[in-house]
Amino acid sequence: MIRINEIKLSLDEEEIELNKKAAKILKVNEKYISSLTIFKKSIDARKKDDVHFTYAVDVTLSLDEEQIVSKIKSNKVSIVKPYIYEIPENKRNSKYRPIVVGFGPAGMLAGIILAEAGLRPIILERGKDIDARQKDVNEFWTKRKLDEESNVQFGEGGAGTFSDGKLTTGIKSPFIRKVLQELYEAGAPEEILYSAKPHIGTDRLAIVVKNIRKKIESLGGEVRLESKLEKLIVYNNFVQGITYSHHGKTIDMETDSVIMAIGHSARDTVEMLFNLGVEIIQKPFSVGARIEHPQSLINKAQYGDFAGHKKLGAADYKLSCHGLHERGAYTFCMCPGGTVVAAASEKEGVIVNGMSSLARDGENANSALLVGIEPCDFPSDHPLAGIYYQREIEHKAFELAGGDYRAPAQLVGDFLLGKESKSLGNVNPTCPTGVTLTSLDECLPNKVSLTMKSAIVEMDKKLNGFNLYDAVLTAPETRSSSSVRILRDEFCQCKISGIYPCGEGAGYAGGIVSAAVDGIKCAHAVLSDEH
Repeated sequence: MIRINEIKLSLDEEEIELNKKAAKILKVNEKYISSLTIFKKSIDARKKDDVHFTYAVDVTLSLDEEQIVSKIKSNKVSIVKPYIYEIPENKRNSKYRPIVVGFGPAGMLAGIILAEAGLRPIILERGKDIDARQKDVNEFWTKRKLDEESNVQFGEGGAGTFSDGKLTTGIKSPFIRKVLQELYEAGAPEEILYSAKPHIGTDRLAIVVKNIRKKIESLGGEVRLESKLEKLIVYNNFVQGITYSHHGKTIDMETDSVIMAIGHSARDTVEMLFNLGVEIIQKPFSVGARIEHPQSLINKAQYGDFAGHKKLGAADYKLSCHGLHERGAYTFCMCPGGTVVAAASEKEGVIVNGMSSLARDGENANSALLVGIEPCDFPSDHPLAGIYYQREIEHKAFELAGGDYRAPAQLVGDFLLGKESKSLGNVNPTCPTGVTLTSLDECLPNKVSLTMKSAIVEMDKKLNGFNLYDAVLTAPETRSSSSVRILRDEFCQCKISGIYPCGEGAGYAGGIVSAAVDGIKCAHAVLSDEH
């Protein structure tokens, strides 16, 4: 197979033209192309008068491919082998079924691998199935009635289910392809396999999550919903079993392998592990707010006169700068045409996130504007101090906004001037529980507020209009990543043998794809454990 990089198509050209352009680059007749598939597709908007698509394509020929490539003097053309995931050999001698705790991205992929290996995993998820969960989330958003076990953080699919379904990642791993293939086979759009900025969309994620559960079950695994891990049964530093609760009943189960894919909001589970003596250390995390602009402003800033072209859709952005704080500030999880999400999972706490549908056709764009918090900023050196710090910020926001799960909000212009907002401008906030206009300085740490103010001014130099006076900041965003790392060895086990800390909650991932990849790694570790 031949890969050709950097093929350009204008917005007026159709993808069928790729065949002709590939043939020209390879200096062969188009009739010798047996197949052409898109490997990567991205928008190049660096020059506002020449916005176009750039492709990498994989081509198979009915000719000697190596001979063809040897005649082409270009580093844009190379021979590649198609990626094929191979499940490792199962070296386990155990009679017990492995258990996975958590059915978010890490737990889902760990479950798939273990099920494909014939180990019939049992997956415990404290929240409800996706349909019941959606009803509970809507009840919270419309009536502000929070279910602490079924919400934006907990339930089938994990926290990523109520997000943009963004699949961009900074990690490098061959398992990324396996993750994307599984998501596509479960119902995600085909473009996630080749888009440079793939996303699934909140509306499509529910279908994907259900189908992954069905696949695991079809391979002999079980997904036990509304089943909350209560404790680990440990003897001589080896896990012997678990205790979980289900509808008021307590159930013990023997096992020697538990993948802890608990997510970043299962604070009670982290405390249980800490009390067991599991080694946990502080980890940097970030705090900030969601910033909302009109999507039309972002489109114009990114695409110039091409804004609104049907092939381009809603524009996104990714910004960073070094402000007053050593880690600076950055935008994260940008949701084109999306909404701000009320994402609380604990009583008397307010947090926000962002999501968008597959179509990304909402009026506003939103993104997290975050500032790094280092362990030296934590209130103590306790391993869980970051969790307690997050909770403190979330509780302050709850009280500041009126104590009914509305979120505190402020116009960007007022925030920069240091004055409390009294009325909205031309941007309507989308947080479904509503907002209370106030001063975010009252709930955000001083270092965060100062750095955000500096960053907004700097980021406007990179994206015209970012400091729009009427843009809305809704706070706080505190759970973009975990504030702890649960230590594990080269075999992915913590100091208790048979316990595998996994994914974002354990401090080894920072998004859907990286969490899913870590789920695969931990499943491989279970398969290679010969005890």
